[in-house]
Parts: sequence; structure tokens; C-alpha cells
Amino acid sequence: MKKSLITLSALSMISAAAHAQSSVTLYGIVDADMLYTNNVNTASGGKSQWQLVSGNANADRWGLLGSEDLGGGYKALFRLENGFNINNGALGQGGREFGRQAYVGLGSTRFGTVTMGRQYNPMQDFMGPLTAEAAQTQLAAHPYDNDSLNNTYRLDNTVKYATPIISGFQAEALYGFSNSTNFASNRAYGFGASYQTGSISLGAGYTRVQAPGAVGGTAIATPSSAPSNPLLGALRVDQWGVGGTYALGSAIVGLMYTGSLFTHSTMAFTAPSGTVHFQNVEGSFRYYITPALVATLAQTYTSVSQTGNSGHILQTSAGADYFLSKRTDVYLNAVYQHGTDGLKGNINGTSGAASSGSQVAVDIGIRQRF
Repeated sequence: MKKSLITLSALSMISAAAHAQSSVTLYGIVDADMLYTNNVNTASGGKSQWQLVSGNANADRWGLLGSEDLGGGYKALFRLENGFNINNGALGQGGREFGRQAYVGLGSTRFGTVTMGRQYNPMQDFMGPLTAEAAQTQLAAHPYDNDSLNNTYRLDNTVKYATPIISGFQAEALYGFSNSTNFASNRAYGFGASYQTGSISLGAGYTRVQAPGAVGGTAIATPSSAPSNPLLGALRVDQWGVGGTYALGSAIVGLMYTGSLFTHSTMAFTAPSGTVHFQNVEGSFRYYITPALVATLAQTYTSVSQTGNSGHILQTSAGADYFLSKRTDVYLNAVYQHGTDGLKGNINGTSGAASSGSQVAVDIGIRQRF
């Protein structure tokens, strides 16, 4: 009897240790706001619009993040992340159950991490957090989200490798399989790097997607319902960028350049359909008025060229964010966009393009994290 009790006690200790070395975390964001947009194009001209929208500051989501300690500095890990619309309960990302992210992998403190599934590309991982949009709202994303830093698409069937962080430096590489007999069609690949030390954060990345309009494979077909999205129908998409932020006291300044090339896109911007080239330069300034109140101002210049024609879009965004607690905040943002040479205003997160070159959008909302 005594021996049985000792055995049972030992098994209980092993079980407790195993549970202590494994974890599954439930997390999420619930975000809703009221959005005003002027000059929305209609059959009878430009009209203003009021809407209750879901997740303009951060897309609504819930997810499960898990890890298991395998010993020797190794661990197994997974993430399942669902996107949804807070106003009607509908699934996001085309009705996928875990449309935002879904992957499983192995990690090592010495050798890095390998994950497989539906994931963000390295440019999104390293450049996205440096944008003004990350500090404000998707209204401030670069026009048409041409560089996909607002995550217009994710990539399916991918294998991603991330190095461990060494003296502030980390690098990533990703490959997305076509899952077809035509290995080179409907595939994707990318790479990127980041460096963080003290008050400096830097990032760079590049992504190529072959035949994104194809069904299956990397599966970014119809990435957005917006008819102006240049991803629609492109035979190849190249996106690249470099940027950084610098913190000085209560202020953070940022500067970045991104570019994108949509080869044989079926969308016409300044001419009949053809190759569309975007270049974006963004400068941003963030200031913590108090630890709970932060104000952000950003200016983006975007050049657009297609089939020998060109134009540009100027975008100014300003916002304030007040934290009621560590988990809950309220925010107010305003964005002005103006296009030239036939380019119409078309602010991200609104219901559609303007009837002319200019458009204004203002949102006020509340966000809670858990």
C-alpha cells in the first residue's frame, strides 16, 4: 500500500510538471467604431455616409496560442486565429474558421523556429508594426493597401523559418507551395529582417506572389471585395520595403519606403489595364502626451504609374488614443486623401472610392483586448 501511494504521488508530480511546461492561451481583440466618410461615389454623385464598422483600429479576432516544452531548449507550438465582424457575427477572411492565422511548428532557442500553415509574410511581420497605421487605424494604410502591410492577404500552404533573436537582429524566410503539378505557378516566397536596440527599430522585407488570382495554392484569390484592389487579376505581385522608428523621450518618429509591382493587372488606374507600379514614402510622428494619451500624425506620398502614365496620391492622417486601462482604449482618427491625374480618393476601410480626387474619413471607436 505504501509503495502504491509513493508511485501515485510520483505520477502526480510528473503530471503537474508536464502541465507547468505546456500552455494554451486564449486571446483576442474586440473593436467597433462609428465611421463618417464624405464624397462616396454613387450613381447620383458624391454622397456622405455614416456607418457602424468592425475593427478599424484592430481587426476583431480571437485566437488560441499554444506551446509545449520538449526539453533541451526545444518546444512545439501552434496558433489558431479567427477573424470576425463584431456587428453581425460573420466570419472574416472569406468565411474561414481560422482565416487570420493557422500554423503549427517547432522552435529552438538556439536554431530558431519553423512553422507551417496559413501565415503572414516576412514583410508584413517586420514592416507592418512600423507603419503609422499600426499606431492609428486601417484608414491610415497606404492607398489601396498596395504593399499589403494592412494584411489584405495571408498566404496558405507556407513554410516559414525565423532565426532566434541575436543581439537585436532577426531574419525570416517563407515559401508558399502551389500544391499543384505546376510547381512555379501560384506560389509565393519572401524574406525579411529586423533589428531592435534601445530606441531604434528597423525592418525590411520582400515578397513575391505568382498568379495570385488563381484558385487554391497560395489562395489570395479575391483578397478584397473592393473593385479597385490591384491584386485582382495580377499575374505576379512583387512587394518590398524598408523603414524604421526612433524613440526620443515621449516622442517616436518613423520613416519608411515601400514599393509594389502588379504585373499584368486587370485593374486600370491611370490607363487601360497593364503593369501597375506603386511607391510609398511615409513619415510619422507619435507623441505620448501622458502615459495614457497618445497622439499620432502621418503623411504618405504615393506615386502610381501604369503603361506610361502616372499620378500620385497624398494622404494625411491624424489621431488620438486614450487608454482607460491596460486592456481598454477609445480612439479618434481622421484621414484626408487626394489623388491627381485621374486617381480618385479611396481611403482604406471605407465603403468605396470618392467621386473625385479627394476624400475624408473620420472614425471614433472603442477597443478591448483580452
